Amino acid sequence: MAKKLSDHFTLEELILSQTATRKGIDNTPPPQVVANLRKLAQALEQVRELLGGAPILVSSGYRSPALNKAVGGAKNSAHMLGLAADFTAPAYGTVLQVTRKVAASDIAYQQVIHEFGAWVHLGLPPDDAAPQREKLSIFKGTGYLNGIVSMPA
Repeated sequence: MAKKLSDHFTLEELILSQTATRKGIDNTPPPQVVANLRKLAQALEQVRELLGGAPILVSSGYRSPALNKAVGGAKNSAHMLGLAADFTAPAYGTVLQVTRKVAASDIAYQQVIHEFGAWVHLGLPPDDAAPQREKLSIFKGTGYLNGIVSMPA
């Protein structure tokens, strides 16, 4: 039976990784990360409510250090702490629309990023930090851009 972290999100969903499965990487989070994943699931519930109940499809949640390295993640990625998720919500709208909606909300995020026009990255602050509410976009060849923008021409 799946371990529920919130009404709509399970631990299994937030640690699932096709890359980990394919490469035989153990992506089991330590207990302190599970606590963060519970916090992340609550934030995703807020996003779901913000989007009128549209389902959220998580493509990447927790990443063990080995998995983060395998996928080319940032060396200090919040994914390794269980404080970030990449997702889409196609029943609500485009990735750009979803990212803009989250960015304009009162959700206590560390950063929201419109990534490659393909998914939304939502990062949360650690327990001892105030949310920075950073809004960024990134596309192939651009590096990070300030604000939630569409792909430059």
